[in-house]
Amino acid sequence: MTTTPVWSVDPRTGKRREQVAVEATPREVDEAVRAAHASRGALADAGARAAFLRAAAGLLDEAAAHVIEAADAETALGPGRLTGELARTTGQLRAFADAVGEGSYLDVRIDRADPSLSPPRPELRRYKVPLGVVAVYAASNFPLAFSVPGGDTASALAAGCPVVVKVHPDHPATSELCASLLRRAAVSAGLPADVVSVLHGFDAGLELIRHPLVAAAGFTGSLRGGRALFDAAAARPVPIPFHGELGSLNPVVVTPAAAAERAEEIGAGLAGAVTLGVGQFCVKPGLVLVPEGADGDRLADALTKALGETEPGVLLDHRMRENFVTGVRERAALPGVTAPVTPGSGGDHTVGAGYLTVSAGRLAGDGPAGDGAYEVLLEECFGPVTVVARYASPAEAAAVLGRLPGNLSATLQLSSAETEGAPGPAAELLAQVTGLAGRIVVNGWPTGVAVAPAQHHGGPYPAATSHSTSVGGTAIERWLRPVAYQSVPDALLPAELREANPLGLPRRVTGA
Repeated sequence: MTTTPVWSVDPRTGKRREQVAVEATPREVDEAVRAAHASRGALADAGARAAFLRAAAGLLDEAAAHVIEAADAETALGPGRLTGELARTTGQLRAFADAVGEGSYLDVRIDRADPSLSPPRPELRRYKVPLGVVAVYAASNFPLAFSVPGGDTASALAAGCPVVVKVHPDHPATSELCASLLRRAAVSAGLPADVVSVLHGFDAGLELIRHPLVAAAGFTGSLRGGRALFDAAAARPVPIPFHGELGSLNPVVVTPAAAAERAEEIGAGLAGAVTLGVGQFCVKPGLVLVPEGADGDRLADALTKALGETEPGVLLDHRMRENFVTGVRERAALPGVTAPVTPGSGGDHTVGAGYLTVSAGRLAGDGPAGDGAYEVLLEECFGPVTVVARYASPAEAAAVLGRLPGNLSATLQLSSAETEGAPGPAAELLAQVTGLAGRIVVNGWPTGVAVAPAQHHGGPYPAATSHSTSVGGTAIERWLRPVAYQSVPDALLPAELREANPLGLPRRVTGA
C-alpha cells in the first residue's frame, strides 16, 4: 500500500523541515478508535483521570523549551506568544483535574419518592455519564491550547472519554511531541496510553468522523471544513454531537460619545487587536462600526498610524497567506471601498497589516451593488485586516448589525456617561448584540479568551454548531449525557448516586 508522508514545514520559508509521520490508512483509523474504545473502563476511575491530567500538565511544563521550539519552527508564532499559550494549556489541564475532583460537573440530583403528589412521584436519581470516544480536530492557529493537549482533549478526558485527535497539518511535529507526553502521563497514572492517540491526513479525518465507535466530535477551524464534518456527523446511521467552531467576524460598535471621549485610545487598541498573532485569532475584530464626523476621523487616523507602523508578519502557512492576499484584493476592489493602510503581501513569505473602509450604508443594503457584492465584507478574512464601516446614524449601524450571522464575540466601545448613566441607547445596543454573539465585551477587546468557569466561547451559527462552550469549566458538558434511575435499589446504583454518598459529591436533593 502506498503511504503519503506528512512533512513539517517552516512557514517562514515554505521549505520542508522533516518527515514526521505518514497519513493514516482506514485500517489504522479503525485500530486507533478501537483501542481508545477499549480504554473507557480504565478512564472510569475519577482519581486516575485527575492524576493523568495533572501529570500531563507537569510533563508539558518540564518539556516547555522543546515544545515551544517545535511549535515556533512550524507556526512562526514566536516564543513569547507560545510561552503564554503553553501556560494556558497546562492551566486548563489542571483546572479540569480540579473539576473531576470536585464533582459538580456530574450534576447529581435526587428526588425523594412522594406518593402524595398527583401524579405520585417515584424515587429518581440522576447524573451524567461519558459519551464514549471523542474525535478532536485540532486548530491551526493554536498548536497547543486548541490542539492535541488543548481544551477539547482536556475536557473530554476529564469527562471520562478517550480521545483520538486528527492532527492539523500545520504543526505535525509539535502534535506528535505533545501526544507522546500525554501518553506517558496516562501510563504514569495507571491508564492505557491509548486514552489519547493521534492521526494524520485529510482522509483519516473523514474516516474518523464516520467510525461507528466515535461518539462525539470537537472541531475548531474554517466554515467550509467544519460544515463538511458537521454534515458527515449528521449523515451517519447513528448521528453524533458535533461541537464545531467555524469562524466569526466579531463586530465592534464605537458609539459617537465614545469616539468623542477617547478616539485615539480606541484606534490604537483596535490596531493591537487586529494584529495580535498576525491577525490569526478566531476573535479578531473583523468589522468595526465607527461614526462619521471629526471624532470618527480621529479614531481612523490613530488606527492608520498604528497599523502603518506594524512590521509584516508570517502567517501559519502559505495557503493561508494566498487566501489572505486574494481575499483582501477582492474586498478592496469593490466600489466605494478604500484602503487607508493597504493590507496584503508584505514579501515572498510575509503579509502586511491594514484596513479597509466603506460606508455603513453600502453594508446595510443601501448601496448600488444590489447583487450582494458587499456581502464579502461581512465574512471573516483570516489575517491582519479589518473593515471599518462609517455610519451616519444609530439606525444605520443597527441595520448593519441586523445583517450579521452568529459570532463568537461582539464588542461595544462606550463613553463613561453611557456606562454609568441610566439605561438608554447603550442598553438597547447591548440587547441587539446579545442576539448576535456568545460573549459581549464592553470597553475592551475580544482577543484573549480567559479560561474561567464563567467563560463562554461559542455563539449562534456559524460561530458554533451547538450552544456549548469550548473554553472554561462547562466545556466538559459537551461530552456527557444525563441518565435517570427510577426506583433502583441502593445496592445496584452507581457509587455516585448511592444514599451514603461514598464519593462525597455535591448534589441537589429534592430541590435543595
